Amino acid sequence: MRKNEKLKNVVAIPVFNESDVYDIIQRVKKVGVEVLVLDDGSTNDIGSSLKDIQSIYVIRHKWNLGYGQTIIDAFNFAINNDYDYLVTIDADGQHEPEEIPQFLSKMPFREYDILSGSRYLLPVNSLQEVPDDRYRINMAVTQMLNDITGFQLTDAFCGFKAYKVEKLKNLILTEPGYGMPVQLWIQAWKAGLEVRELPVKLIYKDLTKRFHGNLANAETRLEYYKKIIETELDGKREREKAENFSNI
Repeated sequence: MRKNEKLKNVVAIPVFNESDVYDIIQRVKKVGVEVLVLDDGSTNDIGSSLKDIQSIYVIRHKWNLGYGQTIIDAFNFAINNDYDYLVTIDADGQHEPEEIPQFLSKMPFREYDILSGSRYLLPVNSLQEVPDDRYRINMAVTQMLNDITGFQLTDAFCGFKAYKVEKLKNLILTEPGYGMPVQLWIQAWKAGLEVRELPVKLIYKDLTKRFHGNLANAETRLEYYKKIIETELDGKREREKAENFSNI
């Protein structure tokens, strides 16, 4: 694809009760891209209010299915509607829509397939506050993934990303929860996708925000991520065994 050829791009915003989404939507629209909002069963009035916003696409879940499922739905929307690139950005105000153009300026991608934002690619200012358990687990899982894939990531869990939609067709993602990015990285590696990171601002607007249920426990959360890695690697081993057997 030529650099000056018109690309079809969409920005997807997953939301679950984040009231900041209204401001985020308007700021994304100013960038001049199409907008998809994925309401993951919000229990406030966000779901009903989204239909009043003009010139956006909306996918609504009747109940909360999980962050991973919203991203999977965004992938399917982009694939089914023949988009060239998909950008994802969170709705809680911790990603700056004004940074979207630096992702768009890299399109069309040539040497890579996923352009992933990193809050840690640049040195973290000592005055910036980062929840300790989130940082510790992010660094641990990022290192595990790097050891397996060789991607040399610095931030495995940043939701600010741009994807070459054609390459998303090579992935079969099934994890509906917060561990979906872990499954994504392993499958991207198995599919031979190329990855590059791009620095984005480190913003934690609400330091009291916590995971719910079993994932509220940091060690349980870490084991959950490890289990996803193990499951994906076991799947790769089983496929390799089948391929080797068929060649006998």
